[in-house]
Amino acid sequence: MYKLAVQRNFVAQHFLIGGDWGSENEWHSHHYRVELRLEGRELDRHGYLVDIIDVEKNLNELVAHYRDKTLNDLPEFAGLNPSIEHFTRIFCTTMSDRIKAENIHAMEVVIWENEIAWASYRVER
Repeated sequence: MYKLAVQRNFVAQHFLIGGDWGSENEWHSHHYRVELRLEGRELDRHGYLVDIIDVEKNLNELVAHYRDKTLNDLPEFAGLNPSIEHFTRIFCTTMSDRIKAENIHAMEVVIWENEIAWASYRVER
């Protein structure tokens, strides 16, 4: 099994809704670290799991979409508590739609919201 991972860092804001989570209910920023993990059993004819340039391009575009934004204001979070769990699912499914490499059979996104807390979401293709 081959795995490839790429990371990016960005700052975004949110506030939690639907419960009493103290200061988390107030608008605040997180310095997020996102790691995209790709898996596949076979390499392409060039000896690559995936075109890293394409992966980085798509990752950079998606990170730019979230950078310096308030997650609550974005349409993909409409009606959702902008938890790290929802964020990983949204990020992962979006990247899965963008990365077209046929030999990728699984993709996982891990998002850290600080040094001690992270969540992940994985899709199999």
